[in-house]
Amino acid sequence: MSTLVLDVEPIAVDVSVTDDDLTVHLTDGRRISVPLAWYPRLLNASPEERMHWQLLGDGYAIEWPDMDEHIGLEGLLAGRPSGENPQSLKRWLDSRRSKQ
Repeated sequence: MSTLVLDVEPIAVDVSVTDDDLTVHLTDGRRISVPLAWYPRLLNASPEERMHWQLLGDGYAIEWPDMDEHIGLEGLLAGRPSGENPQSLKRWLDSRRSKQ
């Protein structure tokens, strides 16, 4: 099995989220788009919540602090969707409903 070795670490500079996709813009000009369904917290968030993101460090990850969602560029580039288990997601969704 081979391991991917990057010459330059990918760095995010901008993020956009639609009802269907998460798109991350990188410093080298690439745009990485993945289905929003890969990230159930973002999928269940309001458009306003989806817009409230921040870059962590020098852009190695994206955080949505209102939803406790963190997506690392390494996982995004490797094609790994959220690893959140169904029980954790259910607790999170239940906590959101109780706040409404």
